[in-house]
Amino acid sequence: MPVMKPTDLPQNGGGRWPHTGFRSVRWGDLEVGYTEVPAVDCTPVYKGLPGGVCQCPHYGYVFSGRMRAVYPGTDWPDEVAGAGDVYFFPAGHTVIYDEPSVVLELNPAAALEKLMDHVNGAIADGNLG
Repeated sequence: MPVMKPTDLPQNGGGRWPHTGFRSVRWGDLEVGYTEVPAVDCTPVYKGLPGGVCQCPHYGYVFSGRMRAVYPGTDWPDEVAGAGDVYFFPAGHTVIYDEPSVVLELNPAAALEKLMDHVNGAIADGNLG
């Protein structure tokens, strides 16, 4: 069975997503990810995805900071997860980190791979807005 500290997860998804800085590893059907991110609105990275939103559900824990899921085109309210919170953000969201944040996520591996391939390409091409 694999065991790791979040900070020991491979940088850039083990080389799969070299432009992201996202630490992650695939364990079975899950992608375990760890992020230390500044305050940032990630909405531009979803440009080009269906509906301009993230197609991957996310399950996670916020060690520090605060993040917000926004559900464009719906009447769903924003969901805010802060330090000490566990969360589930279903597909169809955008994410905004309201302040610098440290987050651990467990994601369906296939859905996250599609998302991160898109995000990595958008960052590499400078297509963020």
